[in-house]
Amino acid sequence: MAELHQLVLVLGDQLDLDAAAFDGFDAARDAVWMAEVADESTHVWSSKPRTVMFLAAMRHFAQALRAAGRTPHYTRLDDSANRGSLQAQLHADVERLRPARLVMTAPGDWRVLQAIREVAQAHGLPLDIRDDRHFYCSVRDFAAHAQGRKSLRMEFFYREMRRRHGILMQGDQPEGGQWNFDADNREAFGASGPGAVPPRTVFEPDALTREVIALVEARFASHPGRLDGFAWPVTREQALVALQRFISERLPLFGRYQDAMWPGEPWLYHAQLAAALNLKLLNPREVVAAAVAAYRAGAAPLAGVEGFVRQILGWREYVRGIYWTRMPGYAALNALDAHEDLPAWYWTGATDMACLRDAIAQTLQHGYAHHIQRLMVTGLFALMYGVQPQQVHAWYLAVYVDAVEWVELPNTLGMSQYADGGLMASKPYVATGKYIQRMSPHCRGCRYDPAQRTGDGACPFTTLYWDFLMRHESTLAANPRMALQVKNVARLSDAQKQAVRQRAAAIRRGEVGTAQSAAANTRQAMLDV
Repeated sequence: MAELHQLVLVLGDQLDLDAAAFDGFDAARDAVWMAEVADESTHVWSSKPRTVMFLAAMRHFAQALRAAGRTPHYTRLDDSANRGSLQAQLHADVERLRPARLVMTAPGDWRVLQAIREVAQAHGLPLDIRDDRHFYCSVRDFAAHAQGRKSLRMEFFYREMRRRHGILMQGDQPEGGQWNFDADNREAFGASGPGAVPPRTVFEPDALTREVIALVEARFASHPGRLDGFAWPVTREQALVALQRFISERLPLFGRYQDAMWPGEPWLYHAQLAAALNLKLLNPREVVAAAVAAYRAGAAPLAGVEGFVRQILGWREYVRGIYWTRMPGYAALNALDAHEDLPAWYWTGATDMACLRDAIAQTLQHGYAHHIQRLMVTGLFALMYGVQPQQVHAWYLAVYVDAVEWVELPNTLGMSQYADGGLMASKPYVATGKYIQRMSPHCRGCRYDPAQRTGDGACPFTTLYWDFLMRHESTLAANPRMALQVKNVARLSDAQKQAVRQRAAAIRRGEVGTAQSAAANTRQAMLDV
């Protein structure tokens, strides 16, 4: 075999034939390396849908590489010589292939970057890490944006990105005369529900994906999640179809109902494109361009298109900048000193709280929940319960098909759990059960009353809201955006405060909110009769 010049490393979330790592690729002298390893599904208890999403997309990308004349050195999960971790596998393959240098596009995970650097150093090889052109903003540019600012806020970063890239702009002014149309994007469905929502865009697993499904069912049988309905796009061609279907079928009503929830309706008007974006099957520029084109053609309203663009050009780029300029210390932050364990029913959905049961059930079934279910249902409960934020992070990273650490960690620790003390968000997102009642009909069929903070029928969200304000009263009082909420604590009598604390303690002991507690309450009621 001719001497190998460059070994181009491709990770499971870098499935882009036009990635910077391939610049100057010479099939006669260079080679591509990919590996499926168990450690990527076990360092967190990765759900079956998430593992299948990654492995199926990787195997299809390997086919695309072969078609492009870049046949990869590809290690499958079930290969007998598989070393079990990216680091160990790369060590073995570098020893066997003896490349002169390693090349890669910048990875999305700090842990993986350190592991690969260690391999390169151990073998005395140069490691060429190239910018990820997938993003609008480089990490260097974000660092320059952040330098010297007393506080970071996504809104100002987003406006800078709009100006820099000329997106939804009229000259130097925002389209429609305002930067943000949030006020127009907060409607709930009426009493009759969402009506005829467009059917989900499904992609029937082909032979290669079915092979992966069977492998994951056998290899990770004890892991959470189900695969009987797996239908995610795992190729670029499929991802492009999913994008087109979203633009034509869902974008027109996306903004209006982006915060709404409805039981048994996981998809509603959401894009469901995050996994394809994060695995690099889609480029954010083509996604944003398609949405803006729909607005220009009169096929979608400005408010909804702006809200969608903000999620990609704003939040997605912003959280990446936060991650790479604050790691590795960011991952250990715990500003509210939260140390409770994540309730075990987060892995099963065995709770009698209707909103949480619905959100977790669909998460385990599909590896998916939309942003309000993540922030204001599963995340909100964990925050007010006082779960250690690293446990919440591990759960989100494990269960969602779109979870890659650079995007998931800041959204979870910062936006959802306020563990960074306000770097990502200007206040903790806390609310009583009345918020969920306003945005969904879940409370109609739930045994708990969101208007009650204490007593047997009190909604755990409402109890924990008041408990959260009391536990963090001094910290929150200094936050201008929380001052009014904290003042309400002073209106409670000592007896009312004690009742809240006792009810919150019962929730944390599992006496309230679990399926088991509901059964126990039913048995007790029968005995009382």
